[in-house]
Amino acid sequence: MAKLSVLLDQIDSGTLLLPEFQRGYVWNRDQVRGLMRSLYQGFPVGGLLLWETDVDPGSVRGETSGGVRLLLLDGQQRITSLYGVIRGRPPVFFEGDAGAFTGLHFNVEREVFEFYAPMRMRDDPTWIDVTRLFTEGIAPLVPRLNVEPEKLGLYLERLSKLTGILNRNFHEEKITGRDMTVDVVVEIFNRVNSGGTELSKGDLALAKLCAQWPEARQAMRAELRRWKKAGFSFSLEWLLRNATAVATGRAPFAALDGVSAETFQKALRSSVDYIDRFLNAVAGRLGLDHDRVLMGRYAFPVVSRFLHLNGGTFRDAAERDLVLFWYVHAALRGRYTGSTETMLAHDYEVLERDGVEGLLSSLERWRGSALDVQPHDFEGATTGSRFYPLLYMLTRVNGSRDLGTGLELRAELLGRLASLQLHHIFPKAVLYRHGYERSQVNAIANFCFLTQETNLAIGKRLPAEYLAEAEEKHPGVLASQWIPTDPALWSPDRYLDFLAARRELLAEAARSFLAELSSGAASATVTELRPVHVVADDPDDARTAQVKALVDELTRMGCVEPELDSGIADPVTGRELAVAEAFWPHGLQPGQGKPVVLELDPDVADLARLEELGYEVFTSVDALLGYVRRRNEAMAGTTAGEQAVDTSSASSNRGSADVSTRDAFERAMRAVYERARDEAGYNATYFLGMLAEYGGLATARKLLRTPTVSDGFAALWERGRLDLTVEALVIQPEFAELFDDEEIEVARRRLEQFGYPPSFDVKAG
Repeated sequence: MAKLSVLLDQIDSGTLLLPEFQRGYVWNRDQVRGLMRSLYQGFPVGGLLLWETDVDPGSVRGETSGGVRLLLLDGQQRITSLYGVIRGRPPVFFEGDAGAFTGLHFNVEREVFEFYAPMRMRDDPTWIDVTRLFTEGIAPLVPRLNVEPEKLGLYLERLSKLTGILNRNFHEEKITGRDMTVDVVVEIFNRVNSGGTELSKGDLALAKLCAQWPEARQAMRAELRRWKKAGFSFSLEWLLRNATAVATGRAPFAALDGVSAETFQKALRSSVDYIDRFLNAVAGRLGLDHDRVLMGRYAFPVVSRFLHLNGGTFRDAAERDLVLFWYVHAALRGRYTGSTETMLAHDYEVLERDGVEGLLSSLERWRGSALDVQPHDFEGATTGSRFYPLLYMLTRVNGSRDLGTGLELRAELLGRLASLQLHHIFPKAVLYRHGYERSQVNAIANFCFLTQETNLAIGKRLPAEYLAEAEEKHPGVLASQWIPTDPALWSPDRYLDFLAARRELLAEAARSFLAELSSGAASATVTELRPVHVVADDPDDARTAQVKALVDELTRMGCVEPELDSGIADPVTGRELAVAEAFWPHGLQPGQGKPVVLELDPDVADLARLEELGYEVFTSVDALLGYVRRRNEAMAGTTAGEQAVDTSSASSNRGSADVSTRDAFERAMRAVYERARDEAGYNATYFLGMLAEYGGLATARKLLRTPTVSDGFAALWERGRLDLTVEALVIQPEFAELFDDEEIEVARRRLEQFGYPPSFDVKAG
């Protein structure tokens, strides 16, 4: 057994550390809050598993004191959280988001823990900063609590109980013995963490390397930061793949077992050089100059291996172009999206035996047809589609021109205008009004790239207006963007015909450029492309804003950043199963739980196959947000009593609302559902369930408290019926007394953001 105070002192003295193979801190605020509540209430919080060893310091993380060390195998998240809350800073071995344990407060009246919220806590003396309590003691807090002298004794007793958790004993299990190697301990670690973050083969390989070369992780992370600064985001495991390819010519990380630290260091330096060389080729020759359009990342280890066998460089520009031809097709067909290691192993062997020509032949056999691009390949939607980078590539390499200025979209020509932005040729709002689905509105064939100034100038004008104007001012500009020049196709009722015609033009352009790459005909005369800056789209539709707000909220709740607009392929066939609005490939928290998919266009995705493959699929933002909240509440141990207090507190200023007004609002909420169903064709079943469970008024308040607009709001925006939203109901003057100013402002702001400004003063009613 060990007291919490002793464990914290051991961290300070450098005798309690983390093994290098441990991943970083991943807990969220709800988990921290739940841990503190459990300790305060005296509930069990689990024991610790420690590895007692005098192992080489290179395999531990933190400042070591020398001699025997205790390496924390099970309990990292709990002990790190407690250290952060009690000491007011992260431990020396910390890697993660310190915001998860910063700002925790304790309410001495209600005996609940919450993170600092200025509006609620600033002027309420019953909220006590927990870190300040532990670092400064109880005495400095007495003046703050003495505003109610009759309760002072009770409050001090509760604070003393809270600080008493320092005397809490944690049960310790220790692994000892000279026979306990890193391999054995990692196996034990994986067994005890079977429900949490299990180490991957890459983690294990890197742990072994760190025992020989302590600076391995730091050296690799330094390169990842450098690429991040240049606009490309790569993972540690991806870089290790490249280094493994160079060092061993094999795909499994286990191949590194017999590799010395010196050999690995050399291979890492070489692989970094090869990656830089190929990134320059991909950006300079193909124009794929930023992270969003960098496709086929797991083709890079194959190129690293090729360059290693080739003396570190391409023989000439024609060979470079042939490798790029293979790379583009491997990426477009999802060569490494499924069984990555199997495919890499196969291609390393082919490369060693038959070179790039062998890779091309192998890719054709795997695909079952010649390497070609057809119009149907451009049928995808959103920037996550596999063929979106191809559209960007064609724009960059073929001299596409800006519709406003007529200039080619090249950095050296555009000067100060060199910021590009994605443009919908047919405006989204127009297409939604004409009844087109989201997947049609966001079709790749409806995209082109323009300078930011031109995009803003066009705004939501109809194609029949601005396309004719652009062609008149700059003859040939439409053809440079593969936009059909037949004016009959520029009206919304011919939109699907427009898409079909443009897909034909795009496919022909792709075939022409890729044939040029394959032949090497123009390779010697090509001018290297300079990077341009691509400006992110403003969320100008409710769905985009909803997903952005969801990601922000889930990140705040402790989930990792997802991949946005992410294509998900079948691991067996490489077929694209979905383009998810958000995708968490390793679970909502690193290594915990199934991969999570948010797919808001279920009709165009293969949901059955996704679920068969073990993905947890959500087709609703509301459902995913509710799932995470329920999960976090369960982790935090939130009681019904706490929730009831919060609810009553939030509604205390509305108790005087007239009963007839409440009844009228309940009827109006039901009418909103029925009108949305009958007039807009939207059956809000989730909303109907909320009405049945909570009633109209509580449902409205819940929807207003969420950080995102609801699925119903987004669906009604797409149908041009924001008048049928709960927000439109809330701002009606006759219901003003039911809501406070903040709630009404939320409703007003949401409506105004998406083109529904109220023309009256709500409170004036």
